[in-house]
Amino acid sequence: MVFTIDIGNSNIVVGTVNRQGVLFVERMSTDHKKTELEYAILLKSAMEIHGITTNEIKGCIISSVVPPVTSVINRALEKLTGEKALVVGPGIRTGLNIKIDNPAQLGSDLVVDAVAGIAEYPLPLIIIDMGTATTMSAIDAVGNYLGGVIIPGVRVALDSMVSRTAQLPRISFEAPKKAIGKNTIECMKSGSVLGSASMLDGMIDRLEEELGQDATVVATGGIAPFITPHCKQKIVCDDTLLLKGLYLIYNKNC
Repeated sequence: MVFTIDIGNSNIVVGTVNRQGVLFVERMSTDHKKTELEYAILLKSAMEIHGITTNEIKGCIISSVVPPVTSVINRALEKLTGEKALVVGPGIRTGLNIKIDNPAQLGSDLVVDAVAGIAEYPLPLIIIDMGTATTMSAIDAVGNYLGGVIIPGVRVALDSMVSRTAQLPRISFEAPKKAIGKNTIECMKSGSVLGSASMLDGMIDRLEEELGQDATVVATGGIAPFITPHCKQKIVCDDTLLLKGLYLIYNKNC
């Protein structure tokens, strides 16, 4: 059993994975102020809630876009398991053929998503990861990572708009009943949820045009379940994609 951790700008996703699949997934806030002991307590609590002990963990692997937190989490894992985690980065075997200008610039989360996507879904493939930023990755019919798209995250865009305007309120993140809003809150919900869904639909069309054929489209990330049901394109929502990718990469290196 492998303990898998994805450290994002807003949230940390943790879970355990074995040959049968993902056993649990939990989210906690990314907090630069927390100590290794505080993170160790949170991680141990997440395992205990799901009936898993540290003795069952044979290894740990981390994907991170927040380097300062990576080292703290790694020390927390060492407290719990007695061993340092494998961290996805330079020198780690992934098997991914990256065709962008500078492969070293590709975020570890996108690498891990791609490894899992290629293993689980028909190619060509478009992977949407919706978190602090919304990213789209394009993978061709033979498994090459061609490149992608980076878009301001739905929540980030909404929070920015509210903070920079005097009369727009903070709203709950849910879809309106109709696209044409009858009041300020309905209009904001339409723009943030339905507008984001329409943006994804349009970008999928553009990426498929450049790929030269229809693609399997997979979405992951904390925001994906709120947006993808309102897309007109066929999109598979896979909340555990990244954790499954971490498990595959762990087995390639250990």
